[in-house]
Amino acid sequence: MSSLSAPGTIATPVVVPNAKAALWLVGTAFLALLVYYFIGVDQGAVSVFGNDMHIHEFVHDSRHFLGFPCH
Repeated sequence: MSSLSAPGTIATPVVVPNAKAALWLVGTAFLALLVYYFIGVDQGAVSVFGNDMHIHEFVHDSRHFLGFPCH
């Protein structure tokens, strides 16, 4: 039998400080909630970017694909 790793090598785990892991977790959760808002909650009536650019129309097909009703 052949081994894929060289004999005598040991994998070393990557250690991430708790503060850095918490920062990544909070940042990822914020970004996910922001994307969820723009795709699922924004109906286009109150646009963040003014009346000439509606996020609702930009993500219209993805709303239906993800199961959000919008009509």
